[in-house]
Amino acid sequence: MASKMPNGDKWELIDNDSNSQWYGKKFKFDFSYIESDSIKNVIKSFIWRNYKEGNNSLCKLYRDTNRFKLFNEFLATNNITSLNQLTNNEIILFISFLKIYISKKTNNALTYRTQKTHLDTVKAIIRWGQLYMPNELPKIEIFTGNEYIGVNRKLKINFIPDEILENINKALINEDNPYIKYGIIILQSTGMRIGDMLKLTTDSVKPHLISGYTLTWYDHKNRKERHPMPVPNECAIAVKKLIEYTKKLREQANNSIKDYLFIHKVSKGRDFGEIIKINATSYSYWLNGHNRNGKLEAKGFVHKHNILDINGEYYNLTAHQFRKTLATDMLSKGTDLKAIQEVLGHSSAQTTTKYYADVKDKERAEVFKNIGIIGNINKVDEMVITDKEDLIWFKENKYTGARMEDGYCTNPCTDGKICDRLLKRQKCYTCSRYITTPEYLQAHKNHLVELEKQLEENIYGDHYAEHFLPTIEILKEIVKRLEEIQDDNN
Repeated sequence: MASKMPNGDKWELIDNDSNSQWYGKKFKFDFSYIESDSIKNVIKSFIWRNYKEGNNSLCKLYRDTNRFKLFNEFLATNNITSLNQLTNNEIILFISFLKIYISKKTNNALTYRTQKTHLDTVKAIIRWGQLYMPNELPKIEIFTGNEYIGVNRKLKINFIPDEILENINKALINEDNPYIKYGIIILQSTGMRIGDMLKLTTDSVKPHLISGYTLTWYDHKNRKERHPMPVPNECAIAVKKLIEYTKKLREQANNSIKDYLFIHKVSKGRDFGEIIKINATSYSYWLNGHNRNGKLEAKGFVHKHNILDINGEYYNLTAHQFRKTLATDMLSKGTDLKAIQEVLGHSSAQTTTKYYADVKDKERAEVFKNIGIIGNINKVDEMVITDKEDLIWFKENKYTGARMEDGYCTNPCTDGKICDRLLKRQKCYTCSRYITTPEYLQAHKNHLVELEKQLEENIYGDHYAEHFLPTIEILKEIVKRLEEIQDDNN
């Protein structure tokens, strides 16, 4: 395989995977930024072998080489000329390097997510090399597994608020761009990824055997055909409308794209007059407008229909938010997590709950109404503990018998018996006798990280995960409320 690699440092590779979203696109690789021949050989081999074997999309491999540039800069700064010189100490130093690095493009520090992405790329290349090029890579494990595991990540999923979603749907009535009008309906109904939607074909929608319709599409991330998914009538109608709208365009299009629904005739630029497949960048422009150097050059959907956020600014709408909103709506309505996982096509329920499925505020308030939180434990009064005897006992024992490792129990004993919950330390968070304060914020954060790590490393299946998920959701809410109290006090 390695002997067939292209010569030189500049390659032009063509995506020849017919199921790829970038089928036929040319990607230009330039490895000249890597001075070390040893490191360059590893990266070239990684790209070439994964390209030829189809293990990763060519677009992902292209992004990997770009992300590796930062690690290569770190290696050069520290005079490291071979990857087999790396130890855990270098990985720790690289994480520190990422935290203080200022992007030359944005002139800002890297976001937490960007830092994690860069390290994940390095980790993937090194793990691959340890398997296929063992002499070029460290012989021992150099990652602890604790790098970027959830600390500092947002506790709330970025779904579209109900009031904004309502305005979006009202705006669709008068929207004149059919790709936005019907595309948003499809995204809301299915939660599919934008790249998958843009490759829907004329035979995607079919009548259901019993009633209604199903939609079938190719899941490009998991590289497999999705099972027919029942969809609401409005989704089926949206697909049919696009079939009708693009009929004449498809008759004129070349064979490679004539079955796609999201194709259009270019109205300006170098491709003027050509019929091409719509890409994700264009779709984003149509949603939010085209900005250049901080100036809006072309209005998008949110500007045309005055879709504003709570601060009165134009809402930053992305296609992926519809996916997160669908998952959140399903969870808020009590849908089983396994069902949400299947709809989104996730291989792990942990991915679903960690990044997609949240509980909306109004439902959250009902689910977590028993959580006891107070800013100052010395302000506990009859409004918090209604029973006078219990209140007297608590004030006398709040720093002794009532104190727990992450809060307080207002009545740990009844008729001389210690509460069974307290003995087993189970489900205290929603008990009406439990109170916690900002002084325990870090303890709750630590517990949350521990549980998420256990969930991430879960090898026992969904049944095991179900024991953790409710507590994780409650801890997220506790941390959120305590942080709000802490911010108000600062």
